[in-house]
Amino acid sequence: MGSEGRSLNGVAGAGGGGGEEKPRTVVAPGPAEVPTSSAAVDISLPLPEMTPHIIGLCKELVKGWSSVDSSCFSVETVSGGITNLLLKVSVKEGTCSESSVTVRLYGPNTDLVIDRERELLAIPYLSAAGFGALLLGIFENGVIQSFINARTLSPSDMKEPRIAAEIAKQLQKFHQVDIPGSKEPQLWNDIFKFLKKASTLKFEDNDKHKRYDTISFREIQDEVKELKDLSDLLHAPVVFSHNDLLSGNLMLNDLEEKLYFIDFEYGSYSYRGYDIANHFNEYAGFDCDYSLYPDKDVQYHFFRNYLADRPSEVQMQDLEALYIETNTYRLASHIYWALWALIQAKVSPIDFDYLGYFFLRYGEYKKQREFCFSLAQGFLSAPRNG
Repeated sequence: MGSEGRSLNGVAGAGGGGGEEKPRTVVAPGPAEVPTSSAAVDISLPLPEMTPHIIGLCKELVKGWSSVDSSCFSVETVSGGITNLLLKVSVKEGTCSESSVTVRLYGPNTDLVIDRERELLAIPYLSAAGFGALLLGIFENGVIQSFINARTLSPSDMKEPRIAAEIAKQLQKFHQVDIPGSKEPQLWNDIFKFLKKASTLKFEDNDKHKRYDTISFREIQDEVKELKDLSDLLHAPVVFSHNDLLSGNLMLNDLEEKLYFIDFEYGSYSYRGYDIANHFNEYAGFDCDYSLYPDKDVQYHFFRNYLADRPSEVQMQDLEALYIETNTYRLASHIYWALWALIQAKVSPIDFDYLGYFFLRYGEYKKQREFCFSLAQGFLSAPRNG
């Protein structure tokens, strides 16, 4: 499943500001001025039936669009996935240039795995710092954002050295954004919440329930506690993290050579190494081929660009420390998405073998456990200068 299972993107142009819009330029409101509506859209409707509701919301919430005739609107699907449905809404009046926004509709039951309040708090500040699409409006089960004229990256794009270096530089800047509120890391809180929900599921399908019954949640709980205790000893920096930096959430305007991070649904304060490790796990691609996880040289290339404006000047001890940190949190990424998959197996309407995805991710955790634990333990026990 890999990244494709979470976002199901893979098309050019999803999410912030495209084109020269003359009379109907989309104006971004300030963080305190984002208009809201209590209206909701039934995501189960076919697009033709959904379209009048989408147009109505855009006329209500997008500045300058209230007087536009509904016949001037067009609505098309950009992507559909587990956590959202993304639509492109465009307005064209006469011979004027087209102006577009995106409407993101939340999938059913996604509040079980996504903190929408946390996401909506962060978006305006991330946008102000130059990340993602601008937030234009909020409604009951979704948001309206500016449109990004760019293509979605593929997993193979991410490891191209030039693009990898740019991702690293942008991620370092992303990690410096200050989001108001508590700065406490949420990773382990989220994992324990997922574990609690995942351990009490009941499946009506007998085959699913038999597979589910083979899972030892006591074992997983012990693993999580041991991994948390070990990773805490590394004292990894706490930063505001994307936490879902897969290829579908990276967009590139090739003409302008501008890289965009999008979709901050899982964003929270977390550990620097976790965010990087989670990104590296996504090198596995849609087929979940974890043999594609970057080797040490490829990781060091990323780290050099993350740690300094002049990559050649990064000290070896700093590279080593970040390597240990990242490859310890590599395990946490597998557990997080394994537990996430169990909850999805129960609540998601998408026809996908989420139970199988749980076993795949937890199996990869167990496969990499000895190497990652030994790496961290060896680092922590080694004598330090100074």
